[in-house]
Amino acid sequence: MIPLSVPNLAGNEWQYVKECLDTSWVSSVGSFVNRMEEMSASFSGVTGAVATSNGTAALHISLILAGVQAGDLVILPNITFVAPANAITYMGARPLLMDVYEDTWELDVDLLEQFLIEECACNNGVCYHKLSGKRIPVIIPVHVLGNMVNMEKLMPLAAKYHIAVIEDATESLGSTYKDKPAGSFGLFGCLSYNGNKIITTGGGGMILTDNDKLAKEAKHLTTQAKADPLEYYHDKVGYNYRMVNILAAMGVAQMEQLPGFIQRKKEIASLYNLGLKDIPGFKGQETTEHVTSNCWLYTAVFGQSKQLMEYLAARDIQTRPFWVPMNRLPAFDADIYYNKTDIAGNIYSTCLSLPCSTNITDDEVAAVIENIHQFYA
Repeated sequence: MIPLSVPNLAGNEWQYVKECLDTSWVSSVGSFVNRMEEMSASFSGVTGAVATSNGTAALHISLILAGVQAGDLVILPNITFVAPANAITYMGARPLLMDVYEDTWELDVDLLEQFLIEECACNNGVCYHKLSGKRIPVIIPVHVLGNMVNMEKLMPLAAKYHIAVIEDATESLGSTYKDKPAGSFGLFGCLSYNGNKIITTGGGGMILTDNDKLAKEAKHLTTQAKADPLEYYHDKVGYNYRMVNILAAMGVAQMEQLPGFIQRKKEIASLYNLGLKDIPGFKGQETTEHVTSNCWLYTAVFGQSKQLMEYLAARDIQTRPFWVPMNRLPAFDADIYYNKTDIAGNIYSTCLSLPCSTNITDDEVAAVIENIHQFYA
């Protein structure tokens, strides 16, 4: 079988994990957690990084520290994995869903600007949705598939309306906008190290920030808000959200290989783009201007995408459909969806993700391309 996207454990993973086992430093305290945070901060161009148990935990803590309250609205693109929508709901807030660009599949910042001008107002430094009267304290731009949102336009727009930015950079580690890394623009950036990501710790995440005070508070909240090194005194409601040392050990080994992984992802994308360009109806994701993408998960528009998925599955080639838009999920179908033509829905119905593990061979990529050509022959 040619899998969709699996870990590439070709570095020092065994050595570093064995070191944890040999020294018994396997829980949430240990040198590898510190190293993983330092490497992530350095690579992403921020001063602070806090390792978490997963990307959803990173989003949840970021929303807490950004001041989201029950009853608030948080702007989110309608095309995203469900994690940020769930994290918003943990707060007692609701997603305000925004449509995306047809070509890049990223948050439509022009549509966002229209929405803020026509349907929102600011009062005493707070943005409100005029119709519902609800606050809009945060926007979560999701950098979809390693591409990035137009941050040059988004950041001043958010500042004008007093909206904090929490970047969902869970898919875009290694991507840049005008040479500035994903996750380094907003108040917070959030990463994920799930098994299918460009690097993995099995499960894990990271909070990125340039605010040292907020980084310290994030670390405090993720360690059950324990306020005394000896006594079990907890000064706030805390969370058991810290990454453990044994997983951080794997992460350090993966970070050492990250530049090579990014290069391989780009090579795979180039092979698919060249090999599939003559397929009827084929259209790859366009990269936002000024963005260098990590090309995390190769996804493209195909005619008869669902039938193609079944055809490839019968030939042991694993593919996946795109995410169901948030407004089509039972948990969020009653939320506000701001759009003109439901581009998110069109993308969902036509897109398919192809095998693109960093250890896939050129011959395997060629086999995928050949089978796609046979389907359309």
